[in-house]
Amino acid sequence: MNYSHFIFDIDGTMLDTEKAVLVSLQDTLKEVESKDYDLNDLRFVLGIPGITALNKLNLKNAEHTYFIWNEYLKKHLDAVTLFPGIEELVKKLRQKGIKPGIITSKNRFEFNQDFVPFGLAGFFETVICMEDSERPKPSADPMLAYLKKAGISNKEALYIGDTAYDRQCAFSAGVDFGLALWGYNATERIDATYYFTSPKEVWERFSV
Repeated sequence: MNYSHFIFDIDGTMLDTEKAVLVSLQDTLKEVESKDYDLNDLRFVLGIPGITALNKLNLKNAEHTYFIWNEYLKKHLDAVTLFPGIEELVKKLRQKGIKPGIITSKNRFEFNQDFVPFGLAGFFETVICMEDSERPKPSADPMLAYLKKAGISNKEALYIGDTAYDRQCAFSAGVDFGLALWGYNATERIDATYYFTSPKEVWERFSV
């Protein structure tokens, strides 16, 4: 299959943010609820918008808590890193004439705060953040927004992500999905078109 666009999730796919996200949320809930949460009990938040995650926790003032969470997250940004091989993959795709894209559950502020400092944003012509579609992942809306903005069909795109939310977003729009096993920590099996153990394997699978 020849794809003209390789679309990437950010958290858990390009950026290793799990520790920063979960620890900062743990700190936040300790402050607002005076309650200690085990990190494993918070893993469900990975891959969905922050405000959606907080609403699932049935907090009284999710918007204010979201602000506090972002403040705590700033203190943990030094723990966020690019997964090994991501920068090389993105650059090689561009050199080959394939356009890298992004679909993320981050809002635009979070995208600018968390991802832009790594210096790769300029390689991505099409970026869909939370505000750019009516419904976030796992809905197909972000993918449909991407296809419309990029002016391509669903058969021209491959979406690479690390959660069931990413899979559902892709498959619901008729887009092939590659599971980024390097960022995947769940125990259940996720159906995917491809399974990649590393960013290098993505390149090797499609470079010939």
